[in-house]
Amino acid sequence: MPYADSDGTSLYYERHGTGPAILFVHGSGGNHAAWWQQVAALRSEFTVVTMDLRGFGRSDSSMPEFDGQDFPGDVLAVLDAEDLTDVMLVGQSIGSVAALRAGLLRPDRVRAVVLGHSLGGISHPELRELAAADRAEAVKLPVVDRLLTRRFQREHPDRTFLFRQMGTFNVARMADLRNLDTDGPTLRAIEDSGVEIAFLLGEKDAVLSVKTVTRAHELLPGSRLEIVPEAPHSMYWETPGPYNRAVAQLRRTLGRKEAA
Repeated sequence: MPYADSDGTSLYYERHGTGPAILFVHGSGGNHAAWWQQVAALRSEFTVVTMDLRGFGRSDSSMPEFDGQDFPGDVLAVLDAEDLTDVMLVGQSIGSVAALRAGLLRPDRVRAVVLGHSLGGISHPELRELAAADRAEAVKLPVVDRLLTRRFQREHPDRTFLFRQMGTFNVARMADLRNLDTDGPTLRAIEDSGVEIAFLLGEKDAVLSVKTVTRAHELLPGSRLEIVPEAPHSMYWETPGPYNRAVAQLRRTLGRKEAA
């Protein structure tokens, strides 16, 4: 059971498979075990790394409060512990914010960042306004309805129950993550970094709209956009097949931009 050290904080992570590396960064209700359907599907072709941010899963949760600004360093601590380079970071929801910041801090280790169901905390007035409008609609729904479709909940009560249970292994909560996107990176900073960016979204995401993510893609030159039909915010859980295929194809095709 490997652990990485992030400035004295012990971080649990797992490494599976061989090949080009993918590191998954969970969202506010997840932890390393949330990626069970991704590890099983991808480890035959890729090195798949999962981790627990501080306050989540098996990582150190003893601190009196959690600062989301520490999460990018947690991601980098795992990359350093395994001496991984040419990595594709895949974030889920607010985990994408940590992934993007980590990638920009260490482009020597990070090949690309996939912003799953998130704008990654990008600092841009138009995008901030669009995302705020999306959130205003999302909060009208029960939390689980924002994340999984009602059809899935009805047809798969067992997997829905397990989805809810994942969060019970965490100490940190959504409120602890909110400051993570404070002073986020500008579009210019991302473009200048040389790290390639892909936006990955489910067509039926109730938290962030296709319109908003499409606009972010348009504003960020060289970025990729993948919209998975019929998939919700937590498509890694509900529709793992299309999600896994999208992640695998991005890992095969995304590469470092040529230096200007």
